[in-house]
Formats: sequence, C-alpha cells, structure tokens
Amino acid sequence: MMERFICVLIGYVFGLFQTGYLYGKIKHLDIRDYGSGNAGTTNTMRVLGKKAGIITYLGDCLKAVFAILVIYLIYKDKCADMIFVLKMYAGLGVILGHNFPFYMKFKGGKGIAATSGVLIGLGDWKLMLLALITFVIVTSLSKYVSLGSLCMMAGFFIEFTVFAFVNMLKLNEANRIEAVVLAFVITALAFIKHRANIDRLIHGNEHKIGQSVSVDSKK
Repeated sequence: MMERFICVLIGYVFGLFQTGYLYGKIKHLDIRDYGSGNAGTTNTMRVLGKKAGIITYLGDCLKAVFAILVIYLIYKDKCADMIFVLKMYAGLGVILGHNFPFYMKFKGGKGIAATSGVLIGLGDWKLMLLALITFVIVTSLSKYVSLGSLCMMAGFFIEFTVFAFVNMLKLNEANRIEAVVLAFVITALAFIKHRANIDRLIHGNEHKIGQSVSVDSKK
C-alpha cells in the first residue's frame, strides 16, 4: 500500500508543473482569467496562439512521462510484478496535480495532455495508437477538441478494460481489477473536469477549433 501512496505523491508533485499557467505568467497574464478559465493546452492556444499551445501540451505531456519513468527506476526491481499498476498510480497522481494544484487554489487544467503522457509512459503502443486515432478522427469531424478528448477517454477505458481481460497488457490476476479501476478513475476525472464543456456541447455553444480569445478581454 505504501508504494501506491508514494507513486501518487510523486506523480502529484510532477503534476504541479503547470505549463500553461507558467507560460502565461511569462506573458504577464494569468491564463485562467481568459477564455474558458482553464490552464490547459486548448485554452492556452486560444488565448496565446499555437506556439503557446504546443509548448503547453509538450510540458503537460512530458511531466507525466518523466513521473512514470522515475517510478519505473525506483520500483523496477523491488516491485517488478506490479510495475504497470505503480506506473498507473503515478499517472493518476500527475493528473490530480495537474487538475487540482494546491498553490493555484486547486484550479488547474483538465488533464487530457497529462493523460496522453500517461499513455506514453505506460508503454503500450496499442493504447496510444487507438487513443490518438480516436482523438484525431472525432476532433477533425466535429471541430470540437472537447468532444474529441471525451471520446478518446471513453475509448481508452473500453480498450483498456478489454485489453486487460484478454491479457494483452500482460497483467497478473491480482493486478487486473486494480488496473481497470484506476483506468476508470482517470477517465472519470476527465469527464468531471469537462462538465462545462459537456453542457456547452449539449446546448450547441461550445468553442470550435480556430476560435480565438483576445487577451484584451478578461472573463
């Protein structure tokens, strides 16, 4: 149990690196005061442009990759039989740190870029590829990043569950249920953080790709 707690804690510390927020501060603004009020990739891109969005995505994605790498290096020998699950706990910690950073009054991002980093860190190319395909297709057809993100997360949970129970993830019996529960929690966090987007999608006033927000107009 202690290993799990340590993994979440280490992940949370990595998750506190808020790329969009820090980039905004360099530009002398708080990204949360503009657009959707979110500190993640999409809002940063809308407010500060594509370069800012790309930097934000890379920072938020890579912090999850590095957190999982640290966990792998710590536990690869001591807990080899459950290293995949420990990586997931670290990934969950990163998402929690990203979504709910204590020094920002728990108002961070929505965790999609961080989750993509978790998928990379887990090292299963099937999950990564299917998530990428789902996101690209849904986002391209709908022009809604939020819808693409939500479909990607729903698909991730379904695919993860199937892969776990047909043993494509090579999890032992003891870790299989635990891993699926963690995948569900990660997916649920994405939907919880996208509540406002879901409401806007239902009412037809969600922001589409290409819509920008002026830095001259605060929320």
